[in-house]
Amino acid sequence: MTTQTVLRHTTRTTWDNLASLTEPIPSAGKHEVLIKVRSVALNFRDIAVSVGKYPFPVKDDVVPGSDAAGDIVSVGEGVAGFSEGDKVVVAFDLATAYGPMKSWGSGLGGPVDGVLREYVVVPAQAVVKVPRASGLSYAQWASVVCTGTTAWNALYGNLPLKPGQAVLFLGTGGVSITGLVLAKAAGATTIITSSSDEKLRLAKEKYGADYTINYKTTPDWAAEVQKITGGNGVDYILETCGSGTIKQSLEALAFGGMISVIGFLSQAAQEEMPDVAGLVIGKGAVVRGIMIGSKQLLEEAVRFIGARDLAIPVEKTFTFGKDQVVEALGYLASGQHVGKVCIDF
Repeated sequence: MTTQTVLRHTTRTTWDNLASLTEPIPSAGKHEVLIKVRSVALNFRDIAVSVGKYPFPVKDDVVPGSDAAGDIVSVGEGVAGFSEGDKVVVAFDLATAYGPMKSWGSGLGGPVDGVLREYVVVPAQAVVKVPRASGLSYAQWASVVCTGTTAWNALYGNLPLKPGQAVLFLGTGGVSITGLVLAKAAGATTIITSSSDEKLRLAKEKYGADYTINYKTTPDWAAEVQKITGGNGVDYILETCGSGTIKQSLEALAFGGMISVIGFLSQAAQEEMPDVAGLVIGKGAVVRGIMIGSKQLLEEAVRFIGARDLAIPVEKTFTFGKDQVVEALGYLASGQHVGKVCIDF
């Protein structure tokens, strides 16, 4: 076989505008590997790219998708440490091996063609082997790329989480549920919020959350967090919402605690913008902006998840193909999911 099916956004006004094309299978060049894609995990970033609202550069006719797991089918000249048949994941940012990302210019599915295609060539330096003995599916490994690295960065990228500390997760999306799984495995006390009692039930029964808070029925959820922690507050918060929730996050935080700002799903009106500087000083807080993370952080997450054989949360899988991917993007945009939405090949 010399050709493959590739999905591209020929226009970016809606995810319905994906085009299914037949293109040649590329060859691995020097220091590159060719990977047969087995599963792709979707992110809200893919929604933003598809409707033209992603705030960073996107190439014309981009192949969407940034999170892939698959098998190496060939290696190029000068590649060491990889061979045909290796089961691998690909880092989100092809250029950042370690340290902080310095731009969004090398991210798959945006400025660089992504992974919603049957085969992809990438630099070997951006590839991480996953343990074949693991019981995790390709979809679960694909889900580690963005959400797993992001959650790992939030918990271990600066001040490492310690057993017995308390962590708060806002919402039940992929980052929050994956972070919940990681924090529980590390011996932390976990608290998670949602507006859905059913989602909170799943977070508790399926993923082991210690405490749950419905922020619709308990709008002052920061006070509830303080009550749960005996007035101490939580040591870490994965802040996935933004300016609309940052005030309560700071109120829920322990003195000297850390907030990892990951998303911007809830924006405060201009007249309601909180005095973040004052609140940060008042708590001696550390507030970090999280830009996913480096290949090194992905390797660390893969090692920990593989060693513990952690059940990375995949809520629903679809089959590769234009119609099914369009349906999957619509399902993701609806917010019904708890965990990740994936495309299996």
